[in-house]
Amino acid sequence: MRGAGGGLGFGLRKRPLYRQAGPSAKGSRRNWLPGRCTGYNGLFGIGPGLALYQSPFTPVGQWFSQPLESLHDRPPAPLLAWLLHPGSLTAALRHLSGNRFRVQVLSQRWAQPNLEERRALGLRNRQLALLREVLLYGDDTPWVYARSVLPEQTLRGPSRQLRQLDTRPLGELLFSEPGIRRGPIMLNRQRRNPRCTLPELAGEADLAWGRRSTFWLRRRPLLVAETFLQAFDPDCPPLAGPRPGRRENP
Repeated sequence: MRGAGGGLGFGLRKRPLYRQAGPSAKGSRRNWLPGRCTGYNGLFGIGPGLALYQSPFTPVGQWFSQPLESLHDRPPAPLLAWLLHPGSLTAALRHLSGNRFRVQVLSQRWAQPNLEERRALGLRNRQLALLREVLLYGDDTPWVYARSVLPEQTLRGPSRQLRQLDTRPLGELLFSEPGIRRGPIMLNRQRRNPRCTLPELAGEADLAWGRRSTFWLRRRPLLVAETFLQAFDPDCPPLAGPRPGRRENP
């Protein structure tokens, strides 16, 4: 069925099986990248055989800042120290796992952030951002789901390197920047999305605790949200000495 303007159904234009490398990419085919969703091994777009990516978690209600007394349901004490950790979560997870840490990219795409994210970043309705969703592994177990929103205007100049992170952790690069500034840490419950069928998250609980912060990189904002998964059960605060039975790599 064809819609207005020669598109496929509902007036949509037929989408190519490639996505742009950036919102300003123009010209030849080399500026286009296969529209793959790593977690699903599918293609972005609409049409037969094309799968739309589904984020594993969505926030429940509003995000809470300090004081924690405003929370009706407080996180467990061992987890609370991790939720409020002001430093690099990547560094803390590396330490906890004895350097057995890795990143799995679920999705990295140019898209419009959701309404709440746009408000937090001061973006207009149609402004695009690089949406990056990953799993952070320790001891070969998924410990954290992270979603980052990097507005196009933030990824200009020296910050363009963040467009091509691959499996490098974003937090490691952010905290290596001397001028990085972090806003307040906000807490919220995250609800499991039943439409997301990632095998890595099979058996995950319906609710999980998450945190979110706005960072300013060279005076431009980006948003990072981190959800602690069911398998993450810390018995010590972040960076609290060497792990028993672990040997730190040199």
